[in-house]
Amino acid sequence: MKWLIGVLILLLVGLQYRLWVGEGSLAHNLKLQQEIRKQEEENQRLMERNKLLEAEVAALKNGYDAIEEKARNDLGMIKEGETWYMIVEEDNAKNE
Repeated sequence: MKWLIGVLILLLVGLQYRLWVGEGSLAHNLKLQQEIRKQEEENQRLMERNKLLEAEVAALKNGYDAIEEKARNDLGMIKEGETWYMIVEEDNAKNE
């Protein structure tokens, strides 16, 4: 009878250990839920970025205004007949 009580106590301790410390424990589940929240926030941010990119692609496919703006801003292109001026500011270190 004493060995049965000992086995039951060991079984109870083993189950308690798994509940509080092991994989699938309360702390482990809490950590996983925090990671899920972080990933959901990241997914939301990426979905918003994707929507902006989709809108930009649609604008580039549908109109010349977006293409012209992209060429001017990213590639530094100018229209025929335009004059381009570059203003260079001197560094403060050179002046002093």
